[in-house]
Order: sequence, then structure tokens, then C-alpha cells
Amino acid sequence: MPAETKELVLGGQAVIEGVMMKGPKMFSVAVRRASGEIRIRDFDIVDGSALRVRLSKMPLVRGVVTMAAMLVIGYKALQFSADEAIEDAEAAEAAEAAEKGIAAPAPGPKKKDAGDKWAMAGAMGLALAMGIGLFFLLPHFLTVLMQRTWPTLSGSLAFNLIDGLLRVLVFVGYVGGISFMKDIRRIFQYHGAEHKVVNAYEHKAELTPEAVRAYSVLHPRCGTSFLLFVMLIGIVVFSFIPYDSPQVVKVAMKLALLPVVAGISYEVLRLTARNLDSPMFKALVAPGLVLQRLTTREPDLSQIEVALASFVRVLPRPEADEKEMSLVEQA
Repeated sequence: MPAETKELVLGGQAVIEGVMMKGPKMFSVAVRRASGEIRIRDFDIVDGSALRVRLSKMPLVRGVVTMAAMLVIGYKALQFSADEAIEDAEAAEAAEAAEKGIAAPAPGPKKKDAGDKWAMAGAMGLALAMGIGLFFLLPHFLTVLMQRTWPTLSGSLAFNLIDGLLRVLVFVGYVGGISFMKDIRRIFQYHGAEHKVVNAYEHKAELTPEAVRAYSVLHPRCGTSFLLFVMLIGIVVFSFIPYDSPQVVKVAMKLALLPVVAGISYEVLRLTARNLDSPMFKALVAPGLVLQRLTTREPDLSQIEVALASFVRVLPRPEADEKEMSLVEQA
């Protein structure tokens, strides 16, 4: 969900009871503890090899590089927020045990072992695999079933249009379904807080919770819009797969072409966000903004405060010093 001011990339994602914001040199994660305290942790962004730097500037390729980098950053941000949530849960259990007069076991020393890291990595890998299965493989096989049931729908054009429509419907249905979960609604509120802060910054507004609240929870360069572009552009890219190929080959080629689809989608997203004054580009970005109404919710002031706490940390100095001082004076 990055947002750009000239060449400065600022944006982030919602995490458990918090927000991660990414700047050019670092990213910062702020989470609200059950006590009301805001915990913040900063992470340096490693530039990597010269090859990676060159690839990150190449059109089409940079989209894949950016997506891979954001997966790593997102993993670290989620791990930090999950650790804070676990500490809150342990503290709540200890308090409940104390009320009942039960001796709670003393917490052991905090340490990050390889098992914890592999468990988190495995969970993210499983989630990624499930996402591909749910949003790409399931629509594909449902389309195959429909064409076998209704032969009049046969043909490459019909197959790809039905496949793409089902892909979007499955995604919308999934997001709509999980939005009824209390914890997911909280994450969607933090997603809205992240967008409000970025929108306020881009409009050079005062970065206070009260001022930021007036801005929209929608942003043209959101990850939700990116996913929608991936699904729609996939219709065009996948149409180059020979229609008479075996289903196993079709599925394998779809998976192989996903980086191509992601690269094109990233470029389209950048292009639309930079040309919003054009009616054509406004029309392109409109479906993504509509879909964001499912993945964002109106945040309260305390959630906006968390988003601001992480955002000011990634601003270039001395701008960050000025904003942080302003927040301290208001507190």
C-alpha cells in the first residue's frame, strides 16, 4: 500500500492491533498493548546486492522484487505484533489466575529460537499456498467443471472470462466473509488508519489524530487494488496459454506466469496513481477503491494515533523530528 511523494515511498500495512509503515531506509511497527501503551520497533531495510538494486528499478521486474521485499517486511512486522499480542494474552491469564487465587506459572525468559521463526515462516508459506489455491486454482477447476456441464461455454475467450469472474467473486466473498470476525474488523480499522495518515501526509495536513480523521480510508495505491489488478490482468495474460493444453499444463503455466501478472499489475497501479486527474485512469482505479470498502473500516482516534506513531518514525530527518515533537507536545 505504498504511497509516493515524488520519489519518496511511504506506506505500510495493518498488523495485529497496530500498523507497519515503510520508508526508504527503514520500516517501523507500532502496536497498542492492552494496557494502552504503544510499543514501537524500528527495522532497517537492507539494500541488498547491486543486482537487486538494479532489478528494483527495472519496469515489470521491479514489481516482483517489490512484492518479494514486502513479503519479508510483512513477515517481520507480523511477527513483532504477534509477540506483543502473546505477551498481552499471557498477562491476562496471569491476572485471571491471581483473581481466582491460583498460582500462575512464572514466565520464562523471552528468547527467539529457530523453532519460533520456522513456525512463523511455515504459517506464512501455508497462507500463501492457500491463497494461490483459493484464488487461482479453485476458480480454474470450477471453470473446467462449468464448461463440461454447459458445452456452449467452451472456447478460450469464454474460459478466461469465466475464470477471471470467478476469481474476483471468490476473493470478494472471502473478504466479505472474514470481515464478520471481530479480530479482522480491528485489522481493517488499522488498515483504514494507515490510509488516512498517508492521505493526510500527501495533502500536507497537520499530522494529529483529529486532523487525520477527516481524510479517506481509501487510497489509490492500496494492496487491495493491486490484488484486483492481478486478478483482472490475469485474464489477459492467461489467455496466451494454449486452450487445448492438458489441464495440468494449464495450471503449471498459470503458476509460472504469476510473476508476469504481478509485474504488469504493479506498473498499472503506479501509472493509475500518478494520473488520477485523467478520467480514463480514474475509471481504472475506481473498482479497486470500491473493493477497499471491504478491507478498510473507519478507525477511532486511538488507532489513528498508533498509525501516526509508526509513520513519523519513517519520515526523513529532520522532518520526522519536527512531527515527533509536535505529537509529544499534543500528548
